[in-house]
Amino acid sequence: MWAKIVAIDFFTVPTIRLQVLFVFLVTEHQRKKVRHFGVTEHPTAAWTAQQLVEAFSDREDKHYLIRDRDSIYGLEFRGRVQSLGIKEVLAAPRSPLQNAYAERLIGSIRRECLEHVVVLSRRHPCRLLKGCFACYHRSRTHLALAKDTPEPRAILRRGEIIAIPQVGGTPPL
Repeated sequence: MWAKIVAIDFFTVPTIRLQVLFVFLVTEHQRKKVRHFGVTEHPTAAWTAQQLVEAFSDREDKHYLIRDRDSIYGLEFRGRVQSLGIKEVLAAPRSPLQNAYAERLIGSIRRECLEHVVVLSRRHPCRLLKGCFACYHRSRTHLALAKDTPEPRAILRRGEIIAIPQVGGTPPL
């Protein structure tokens, strides 16, 4: 069941030019992976529906989609969800804890990535988020995954600890 649950949500990113960019996230519950993301200045139901198609273009199995009751998920979006064979699960009004995986991921993205930079343009958060998600998938451990990362890796029980520079980190000495 966990393998078939995904959550979607939007969050905003301010730019140096006082614009507000909207980031759309699609996350999988089972492995805590970010399946897809998109950045736009003006989200519409059509754009959001297209992002969902891109996220599920390689999958044929049915999924459950957890989302909030935002007005951006209009008729066109709901029609596209039905055409993909996905069942929607709506969170109760003003209940962010019912979409906890997406909300927690957004908080992590803000704290660990976006609060440390000034976003310059629409392409800038795309590059930042790609690097952030690469680190998140390969290096960030989760208690729910038995201290594994979203992309499974071999666990060494003994040996030397090797620093891997990621997300603009300093190289090892």
